[in-house]
Amino acid sequence: MTDGRHLAHFESLYAASSDPWNVRDAWYEQRKRAILLACLGQPRYRNVFEPGCGNGEMSAALAPRCDRLLAFDGAPSALAAARRRLPESAAPHVRFVAGRLPQDWPQGECFDLIVVSELAYYFDLATLAAMLGAAAASLAPQGELVLCHYRHPFDDRVTPTGAVHDIPGKLPGLRRRLHHLDDSFQLDAWERA
Repeated sequence: MTDGRHLAHFESLYAASSDPWNVRDAWYEQRKRAILLACLGQPRYRNVFEPGCGNGEMSAALAPRCDRLLAFDGAPSALAAARRRLPESAAPHVRFVAGRLPQDWPQGECFDLIVVSELAYYFDLATLAAMLGAAAASLAPQGELVLCHYRHPFDDRVTPTGAVHDIPGKLPGLRRRLHHLDDSFQLDAWERA
């Protein structure tokens, strides 16, 4: 997050619980992960980026499908939980990096898959445009950008899910490959043309 207040909020949540949203066990989360994984266009990827990895549940689901995974978060306690979920001995191909978005977007890296899940609605539209523009620019040819977000209003949300998911469609060089909309979440996948 670019906003220090948001970062402090997330840090306090993860300091109190390694799973503040029950992403490990909640049916909504399990179902969403399964649908997202089933919607990926390839069985395996060379280089994957997951900004906002939280406690590493999605990272653990993505890790078997890639050669390299960069799991990124701004909250140190979230990264600590993700490292416990995916210890180096079990997943040596996973890197954990702390940083703020969009300013710390990995420069000079090219990704076959970028998964932005339950993260983008915490940003305002201008910041989102910069972040998703950086995502599009760092995609490999035929690389995929996947966004997946809860649809209902909640206190911390800055931008509605529909507005978040409209942005990649306005970026040059991306073509929407998949659109899934249900009562709980929206999932869209774009690929680099």
